[in-house]
Amino acid sequence: MKEQSEQLGKEHIPKLLLNLSLPATVGLLVMALYNVVDAIYIGWGVGTMGVAALSIAFPVQMLVTALGGAVGIGGGSAISRRLGSGERDRANQVLGNIISILLVISALGAITGLMFLTPMLYLFGSSETILPYARDYVGIILYGVIFFATIFTLNNVVRAEGNAKTAMFSMILSAGINIALTPVFIFILDLGIRGAAYATVLSQALGVIYLVYYFASGKSSLSFEFSYLVPRLNIINEILSIGASAFARQASLSIMLIVANNVLIVQGGDLGVAVFGIINRIMMLAIMPCMGIVQGVLPIVGFNYGAHQHQRVSEAILLGMKVSTIIVSVTFMAVMFFPNLLMSIFTGDGEVIEMGQTALRIIFILSFTVGIQLVSGAVFQAIGKARAAFILSVARQGLFLLPLLLLLPIGFQLKGVWLAFPMADLLAFLLALWYIRNHRDLFISGKEGDWACDIKGSDQAP
Repeated sequence: MKEQSEQLGKEHIPKLLLNLSLPATVGLLVMALYNVVDAIYIGWGVGTMGVAALSIAFPVQMLVTALGGAVGIGGGSAISRRLGSGERDRANQVLGNIISILLVISALGAITGLMFLTPMLYLFGSSETILPYARDYVGIILYGVIFFATIFTLNNVVRAEGNAKTAMFSMILSAGINIALTPVFIFILDLGIRGAAYATVLSQALGVIYLVYYFASGKSSLSFEFSYLVPRLNIINEILSIGASAFARQASLSIMLIVANNVLIVQGGDLGVAVFGIINRIMMLAIMPCMGIVQGVLPIVGFNYGAHQHQRVSEAILLGMKVSTIIVSVTFMAVMFFPNLLMSIFTGDGEVIEMGQTALRIIFILSFTVGIQLVSGAVFQAIGKARAAFILSVARQGLFLLPLLLLLPIGFQLKGVWLAFPMADLLAFLLALWYIRNHRDLFISGKEGDWACDIKGSDQAP
């Protein structure tokens, strides 16, 4: 599959971005869709408390995604740069260390979560009413942590070698199985919210089996040997330093969700948490096309940066920003005009719908800035600039949104929770523009400027 990787340095950028982003976007949309469908099934089959339980469980799922994303994106960046510089054996060593890291963190995460399940759910914002539903759901999900983390990690590795279609198919496969099994387990087998959890774990496991087959069959540009599992500190450090930005973004999202749930319990009660659970699903579905663009930009930028083709790096960045901005602008219009319809899909509870449509309009008011935020952060991940990538990744959720969630409800009560989101979007957008201005050679001119190409991923001052 050497020719497949080499296309990253030769194919026209618009065609290449389409080929890489479209499969990633389809796969991510399908993954988001099954989260949405789960919420719909639970909303109508279990009720408002079931949806609220999903909101409590969401930080757990995001933490698992953070672990898989950190290892996958960090490792994927290292692999794509090594492939770009022709160091295939070193890329294989990275793959082996990715697997070693994945096994350790998955086991630790599952054991810790199961040991402290009830206090963890209270910490995440659960009330006494929501707790039984949340325990049933999260208790099952934690047994499948290894599958969740593995599918996210290996999909990033597959994309890093330029094979986005395989990653897309694995996501479609697992999502399709989940969508098919969830109503069977909830309604026919009468398993309630536990049925949704069983369907999710099983579907992820089957997706992992498909990816393992892909690597074992020789279809990958990479090869695996057990000797590659031996930890190499320099490789692990590189993976984690680059992946730290992805972990920070997802972990800060988890922390934000935890804070929001706790504030909402006070300001909006169980209904407020349920509304937030629905909006999270809508936000996920809205943002996935942009994440697909990011997944397409990452290997192009990483490979061409490693190959010293800086004009192609700049072209890919600008095109990714333009397309992602168009996508989020369309989503913005849909949410502004049809909030009632969107909420009604998930529940027939009039109070939830009324509260939700107001929240949707406020939360999404500056969503059209998200595309540039995401692409600019991904660029620094792709070229191995860990510090800048970390700051941009954590800025919206950690630096801006968390303080706003704590401060604004003091004066604006429930509306303050919703207002925190657009204010954080504005501040994160301004920060991204500052980074773009300071690194205009990379983002705009395509000249190398002050950026020395370093395939080892050493950081420089932001």
